[in-house]
Amino acid sequence: MTVPESHPRHRSLLIRERLVAGVKAGITSQEGLIAHGRGEAFDYLLGERTINSAIHASRAAVATMLAAKRPVLSVNGNVAALVPDEIIELSRVVGAQIEINLFHRTENRVHAIVDHLRAHGAPASEILGEQPDAALPLDHARSRVCAAGIHAADAVLVPLEDGDRCQALARMGKSVIAIDLNPLSRTAEAATITIVDNVVRAIPNMIRLARQMEGLPEDRLSEIARRHDNNRALQDAIREIVSQ
Repeated sequence: MTVPESHPRHRSLLIRERLVAGVKAGITSQEGLIAHGRGEAFDYLLGERTINSAIHASRAAVATMLAAKRPVLSVNGNVAALVPDEIIELSRVVGAQIEINLFHRTENRVHAIVDHLRAHGAPASEILGEQPDAALPLDHARSRVCAAGIHAADAVLVPLEDGDRCQALARMGKSVIAIDLNPLSRTAEAATITIVDNVVRAIPNMIRLARQMEGLPEDRLSEIARRHDNNRALQDAIREIVSQ
């Protein structure tokens, strides 16, 4: 489908097309399309823009990842379809591993996502998730993780997340960074830091901030992360939605 740039929904329609292509390629699940539609509704309410509180949250998130000893970026089908280049670049800038973790898991989907990320430049040896050998305290497929990846991580980025896994990771003592357009979701409330933004804007913003902050000393990074008030950031996002 050719979407003219003059169309008022140009960017939104392109995102939809990329997800549909992801389904056809075996990367994105059909259920992922439904999840995207829910998030898209909140993006409309935000004016399809990055609000100030999201920038502040992104800064705290980047500081957390840079200060972490074992940061991991958790990737699902929607993330792989929408921001493959960006998630690879973010992993490089903050020194994080990438691990595939899916709710609607099939081995074919996992392999397809790994191949997709490899095609975008990620070394295969740096992508975890094909052979999970540890478990989170959950009773569905997202419990399956890698011992050297998410299970051992001290900071985990979980864009487009399931609330119960976010809660489980937080209970394990990990710093959990969520990207969630719904500031009222269980994920948003359970995370250590929630970036209320569209992943296609949030990840590039994190890359930009990481490049600016990568030379900061660890104590300064820890201070930036510690000063973030997630409840206040969520309330700010709600006020932005109400004021539109």
